[in-house]
Formats: sequence, C-alpha cells, structure tokens
Amino acid sequence: MPRAQSDTKAEIRAVALDLFGQKGYEKTSLREIAERLDITKAALYYHFPSKGDLLRALVDPLRQDAQEMVRRFDGPVDEPRELLGAYFDLCVRHGTLMHALLNDLGSLAEAGLVELLMDWRSRLDAALVGENPGTPARMGAVVALGGIQDIAVVLPPGDAAAHREAAVEIALAALRAGTSGMD
Repeated sequence: MPRAQSDTKAEIRAVALDLFGQKGYEKTSLREIAERLDITKAALYYHFPSKGDLLRALVDPLRQDAQEMVRRFDGPVDEPRELLGAYFDLCVRHGTLMHALLNDLGSLAEAGLVELLMDWRSRLDAALVGENPGTPARMGAVVALGGIQDIAVVLPPGDAAAHREAAVEIALAALRAGTSGMD
C-alpha cells in the first residue's frame, strides 16, 4: 500500500533527525536518508528539494516555539520559575533536534539559527535579571538557562522530563546565587 504524503514527510523528518543526531548534518547524505526509508532519492527530492529544505523543516517547529516563548516572557518577570520551567519544556521537547544541531555546529548556521539563538538567550537573560545586571547576576542567568538547555541535550528525553522540577530548582538556585547581593 502506498504511503500517505504526510506520513512520508514525517518519516523523512524522523529519519533525517536520527541520522543528523548520529553523524551530523554535513556527514549525512540524502541518499542515506532515502536508503533508510527504502525510497528513491527522487521521492525524497519530491518532498524536500534540498538537504537545507529538510533541515529548515526540522528547525521550524523549534523556531516557532522559541519565538512564542520569548514573546511570552518579553520584559522582566516576577516569577523566574515559570520562565525556567517553560524553557526546560521547550528544550526537552526539541532536545533531539538540539542535540543534532550541536553535533554539527555548521548546521546551526545553515538553519539560520545562530543569530536567533543569541537573541533569544539575550532576551531571556534580560527577563530574568534585567537589561544591565552586574556580572554575577548575568552569570546566574547564563548558568540557569545554559544548565537547563544542557540537561535537555545531554540526558535522554525521558530522564530529563522526569526530573523537570529538580532541574528548575537547580536553575533557580544558580539564578539566586547570582543575584544574592554579589554585585
């Protein structure tokens, strides 16, 4: 029975994500993706005209989710727990993709994410500690956000998700340590 077009696209994305995570974006060929799916390269090109188009299709949900989250927390937050929890959820939801992108840093540039990631992190830092915090406060925000991101990338998704509250508490402790009057 022939595959439904939407199923084929989803299968292509899943296999590409798996291979990008294992080998990196640059070292994965469209031929390998097609072979793993037992489809022709022509069929793959029908759905994704280039490897860059496939990467963008993988990255778009992360881009949309992150932009929505950054808009949600635009400006100083009264309760950092909510922001850190939302960031944890975003990172876990997209952890496999983030791992794949970090496995091949060139893919970040190819996907057009470098500047966006820096902007998102800068805006989240500012929401947590203000626009011009002292160095210790900025370090607390960097450790809090970076730690949450690393947990989602380093730990298996189920393990990370199971320890959400502990991760958020640890991130809050780092944030509090930075803002506890060390400025």
